[in-house]
Amino acid sequence: MSKLSKKSLIASTIIGSLALTASTFASADALTELHKAEAKIFKASEKSQSKIDNIYEQTLELLAEYRNTVDEAEILSGYNDHVQLMVDDQNANLKSLEKQIAGIDKTKQGVVPLMYKMIDTLEKFVDLDVPMNIAARKERIQALRDVMGNSNVSVSEQFRLVLEAYEIEANYGTVFGVYQAELDLGGQTLTADFLHMGRISFVAQSLDMKNAWVWNNETRSWEVLDDEYLKPITDGIRMARKQLPLDLTKLPVFAAGAK
Repeated sequence: MSKLSKKSLIASTIIGSLALTASTFASADALTELHKAEAKIFKASEKSQSKIDNIYEQTLELLAEYRNTVDEAEILSGYNDHVQLMVDDQNANLKSLEKQIAGIDKTKQGVVPLMYKMIDTLEKFVDLDVPMNIAARKERIQALRDVMGNSNVSVSEQFRLVLEAYEIEANYGTVFGVYQAELDLGGQTLTADFLHMGRISFVAQSLDMKNAWVWNNETRSWEVLDDEYLKPITDGIRMARKQLPLDLTKLPVFAAGAK
């Protein structure tokens, strides 16, 4: 081999080495660029995945909100149905009340005249009855007439008071009672004890217990009693005042048609 050829070979080798070196450098640069590109792609992928995760979470939240909204809408719809049932029932009750109120107005139109008749009847009864506690009974009747003219008293309360007065009058038939009042003997007035056993016997006795009288409802007058009745009447007065235990006693009784 000639010197030229050796030099050429050496030169070729050097050139080849340089070319290889250059190629190696080029490959290293390309690899670096590839790594950089991969890193960029990875970062971009991470950002995309993060966005996807966020979107997914937001989707889940929206889905949960949607389901809650649907559930609330169903609950609200059920509650609205319940409220509507209550409203319908209240409307039905209102219509029923309106009918009842209209009926009450008609009832009032019939009850008010009836109460006036009842008061008149009660007054006539008291005038014809045995006059025990007569002052209080007449005051009660006058109070009823006053109540009937009082606009502040309801019709139901007026009717209750009228019925109460009738009940009180009925109870007089069973009461064993005593009270003190003025006795009118036709021109002579004195204070006396009045004793009544229902409507069967109604007597009066002077406070000194020396005189006694019995009421004759047929003649509407007081009649003098014999002395034999003084002690029984005194005992009866004490029994009514609970000063003596209840026991048998003799009281005068006017039978129907008696003279």
